Amino acid sequence: MRITPRRLATGMSLWIPNLFSGIRVRRFSDDWTHATVELHVNLFTRNYVKTAFGGSMSAMTDPYFFMLVMHQLGRDYVVWDTKGEIEFLKPGRGVLTAEFEVSRQKAEELRERARGGAKVREWFETVITDREGDVVAKVRREVYIREKKRVTAARD
Repeated sequence: MRITPRRLATGMSLWIPNLFSGIRVRRFSDDWTHATVELHVNLFTRNYVKTAFGGSMSAMTDPYFFMLVMHQLGRDYVVWDTKGEIEFLKPGRGVLTAEFEVSRQKAEELRERARGGAKVREWFETVITDREGDVVAKVRREVYIREKKRVTAARD
């Protein structure tokens, strides 16, 4: 069974680490170029000073760039998240949102760079905003991409 964007969003929202961290995947676009994720800061998901726990803000951004790339490139590529950086700018309260975007053009560029088994590492950036649209944190994620050896070998 092929996973649909809607099923993946629902599954990721119900996945125990996300569910108990207040993380909800609002949507993956049908073409796998965009995702929207929310973090609900409440009694169970806030820190000692009643703001968003930094680990939860990092977790809400963890897999989404690599998932967008992976679904666009398909099964012939190894794709995974390798590094992450987060800069906290202001306390997060209420509902926080992160938007993830990997354009078709960027995915095709990565496909070409990884052709033949080359190891590609690409940084992606997003921000986490609060309900007022203020930036709470800036996030960078590094994604690793490589064409699978069986595909490269079949081409030779």
